[in-house]
Amino acid sequence: MFKNHPKGLIPAALSNMGERFGYYIMNAVLVLFLCSKFGLKEETSAIVYSCFYAGIYVLSLVGGLIADKTQNYKSTIIWGLIVMTAGYVVLAFPIFATADNQAWLLTLTCFALFMIAFGNGLFKGNLQAIVGQLYDNPRYASQRDAGFQIFYVFINIGGVLAPFVAPMLRSWWLGENGLAYNASLPALCHEYLSLTDSMDTQNLNNLYSLITEVGGNASGDISAFCTKYLNVFNTGIHYSFIASVAAMLISLFIFLGTKKMLPTPARKEKGEAENYSAAEKAQMAKEIKQRMYALFAVLGIAIFFWFSFHQNGTSLSLFARDFVKTDSVSPEIWQALNPFYVIILTPFVMMYFSWLGRRGKEISTPRKIAIGMGLAGIAYLFLVVFSAVKGYPSADAFKALPAATAEAMKTGPWVLFVLYFFLTVAELFISPLGLSFVSKVAPKHLQGLCQGLWLGATAVGNLLLWIGPLIYNSCPIWVAWTVFLSVCAISMGVMFAMVNWLERVTK
Repeated sequence: MFKNHPKGLIPAALSNMGERFGYYIMNAVLVLFLCSKFGLKEETSAIVYSCFYAGIYVLSLVGGLIADKTQNYKSTIIWGLIVMTAGYVVLAFPIFATADNQAWLLTLTCFALFMIAFGNGLFKGNLQAIVGQLYDNPRYASQRDAGFQIFYVFINIGGVLAPFVAPMLRSWWLGENGLAYNASLPALCHEYLSLTDSMDTQNLNNLYSLITEVGGNASGDISAFCTKYLNVFNTGIHYSFIASVAAMLISLFIFLGTKKMLPTPARKEKGEAENYSAAEKAQMAKEIKQRMYALFAVLGIAIFFWFSFHQNGTSLSLFARDFVKTDSVSPEIWQALNPFYVIILTPFVMMYFSWLGRRGKEISTPRKIAIGMGLAGIAYLFLVVFSAVKGYPSADAFKALPAATAEAMKTGPWVLFVLYFFLTVAELFISPLGLSFVSKVAPKHLQGLCQGLWLGATAVGNLLLWIGPLIYNSCPIWVAWTVFLSVCAISMGVMFAMVNWLERVTK
C-alpha cells in the first residue's frame, strides 16, 4: 500500500490527524451543543454551524494566498495549528449560560469558532498543497491519486475516535452528579425556564417523565433541576474541547519534528529562472487558462456534493437524535461511522482502481467524481424511500407527539449504517480524488491558492447547510432528503457531460 510513495506522505498525514480530531468533535456536537447550551432553535444553530464551516474553507483562500506569496508553506501551517489550539482553549472553559451573560458568552463562543476557522484556513489547504508537491517528482507522479487516498485514510483515524469523546465525557460528568443522559431533555429544560406556566401541556408532561427517567425529582423544584441539568450536561461537552487542545498540540509537535521531510518550494525555485519566447509564454498562458476553467467546473460540482454530504452535522445529526433509538448510543457517536468506513473501505477502493488499471480500464479522476455524485444520490434515495414508507412527519410534528408514541415510531441504527456506507463511498470517489485533481491542474505558482479554491467551493456548499434543518423541521422529512437526492442526480449528469473535456485538459 505504501510502496512507491514519498517518505513525507505519512508524516504529513499524521500532522493532520489532530485537526481532524477537533473537526469531528465539532462536527458531532456543534449544532446540538449550541441548542443545549444557549437554548437556540435548531435552525439558528444550523446557521452558526454553516457560517463556521464555511469560514473554515473560505479562510483557506486567505491561507493559500499567504503561503503562495511568501512561499513559506511550513510556517503558515505552524501558525495555523497554534491559532486553532487557542480557539479550542477558549471553548474548553465551562461557563454556564444565563440570561445575564448569554449575549457576551455566545459572542465569545463565536469568536473561538472564528479562531478555529482561521487557523484551519492557514493549515488545511497548505498541507494539502505540500502533499501535492511530494508527487511533482516524476518518480511518484503516477501514484498521486493513491497517495491522496492514503493521506485521507490516515487523517480519518482521528475522526473515528473523536465522536466518542464528547458523549463519553458528558455521560461521565452527568454520572458524577447523579444524573443520566437524555437527548431530548435539554430542549425541554430551556423551554420550561423560558415559559414555565405557559409551557405546552404535552411538553410539560414529557419533561416530568424525563426528569424521573434521568434520576431527578419531578415533584421538586423544576427550575432548579433544569438549571442544574443544563449546567452539568454542557460542562461535560466543554471538557471534550480539552481533548481537542491535546490533539492539536500532538499534531504541532509531529509537524515540527518531521517538516524537514517535506518539500520547501521557495528553496527549489531559487536559480530556476528561465527565458521563454513570446510564443512559449502565450502557449503557457493558454494552458493555464484551460486548467483553471477545468478547475472551476469541478469546483461547481464540489459545492453541491458538500452541501449534501455535510448534512451529517446538521439535518442528519438531528435525524439520528430524533428518529433513531438512542437509548444505548448517543446521537453524536454515529458521526464515527463516516471516518470508520473511510479507513475500512479505502484499501478496497484502491485495489479496485488498481485492478482496473492493470486491465487497461483505468477510470479518470473526473469520471470517478461523477460516479461519486451518483453514489451520494443513492444514499439519499434510500432515505427518501425509507422515510416515506415509515410515514415520518416533519421533525417539529414528531417531537410534539407523546413521548411513548414517538419512541415507538423510532427506527433502529441499521438505517445510519446503510446511509453512511453509501455517503462514505461517494466521499472516497470525490474528496481525496478532488484534492488530487486540483494538484494536477493547479499552476505550480498557485498551488496553495488552488487548494484554497477547492476548500472555498466546500465553503459555499457549507453556507447552504441551514436549508436542510429548515425543511427537516417544517415538512415531512422525506421532502428534505428529496432535495439532496435531486441535487446529487443533477450534479452527476452535469459532471458526466463534462468528462471528455476534463480528461483532455488533465492529460
